[in-house]
Formats: sequence, C-alpha cells, structure tokens
Amino acid sequence: MTTPRTVSTAELEQSWVVANTTMNRGRGLSGVNSYARELGRDPLDALAGRTAPCWLDLCSGEGRALCEAAAVLPADAVLTGVDLVGPMFPAPLPATVELVTASVSAWAPDRAQHLVTCVHGLHYVGDPLGLLARAATWLTPDGLLLAHFDPGLIRWADGSPAGPAALAALRAAGFRHSRSRSLLVLEGGRRPVLPFRHLGADPDAGPGRTGQPAVAAHYAPAPGGAAGG
Repeated sequence: MTTPRTVSTAELEQSWVVANTTMNRGRGLSGVNSYARELGRDPLDALAGRTAPCWLDLCSGEGRALCEAAAVLPADAVLTGVDLVGPMFPAPLPATVELVTASVSAWAPDRAQHLVTCVHGLHYVGDPLGLLARAATWLTPDGLLLAHFDPGLIRWADGSPAGPAALAALRAAGFRHSRSRSLLVLEGGRRPVLPFRHLGADPDAGPGRTGQPAVAAHYAPAPGGAAGG
C-alpha cells in the first residue's frame, strides 16, 4: 500500500477541497435545506427556556441558521458562527449574532456553550478528533454537541481505516454515534482524552458520505494510548 501524501492544517486550509464553492453554505434553521433536517432535531429545542442561551456553530457557512434563530430567541442570547470563509449573510446582522472568520482548528470561545453544532464541517477539518475533544470542553454541564462525523475519513498513517478505533474511543469518552445520520452526540461538557496523535490530512482522499470531495485525517496511536488498527 502506498502511503498517502498528507499536509499540515495550514496547507489544507489553502487547498481546493476546503475552498469548494459547491458545498452547501446556505442552510437555514428549519425546512428542506436546514439544520433541523440534517441534525434530525430543531436546534432551538436545546436552547429553550435557558437564560442567555449560547449556541456556537462551527463551519457556519453564511450563518443563516443563527440569524433565523435570533428572531425567536431572547435578546440576551449569544449566537456565534465560525467559518474559514468570511460571512456572506446580508448586513446588518441581528444584535445577538456574531460571525467570526477564523480557522475552527485554532479558534476557541470565551464562554461555555449550551449548544455546539458542526453540520458536515468536520469533513473538511484536518484534525476532526482534536476539534471534537476541544469542543467537548466548551459545553456547559448540561450542554449538547451535535456534529456530523464520517468514520471512513479517519485513517492510519498508511491509509488503512482507523474509523472503528476512533468510534470506539469516542464512545468510551461519552459520545453517541448515529450511523444513519453519521452524527455524533455528546451531552454535558467534559475533557475527553482520545488516544490518537494527528499526523496530517489528505486533501485528495475523494468523496465522503455526502458525495462531496472531503479530507481524510491521518493518525497514529498516541504514546501509551489504547487505540488500535
């Protein structure tokens, strides 16, 4: 087996795959092309009845879902979208919405979150396991994380499948995985330790479960970890 070429996160974020102009960046909150449909639940349900509800959307695209949520959430809501490409939602934004142009691999919030979502965005992140471990620490004790996750894009150094080992480690850390939706669910903030060392990413991995070109993340077992191939 030929060892795949991998690149750093910085190189990956300049690649044609991450800059894919055909990816869906305009999902709304509900309806046919929406977060509710992709996640199988209305994000607002996780924020209902909360004081100063906080929702962080990673790889937020145009931020339409956040802006639509702002219309029905209280004025003390804090809704944040982070995306590598600058926001394209027509200005002015609702007062409760902030759209940040940054790499999700380096950015971190300054407050705990009631809801963290990543709708198909992990397919373009060089180290999705690292981001999931960090995002778990951003949740409130009763917060909720919802993120699409394609195990087929998790590989060992030689390109062989590491998805089963990654799923086992994620489940041991408290994540649930819906195979039908390719969705990870985590309830309650925590500091998971995933026994993997990130090696780089392959932007030429081909299509993932969505049919769009995607990024394969390559790992080695962490020293002293239990991950296995």
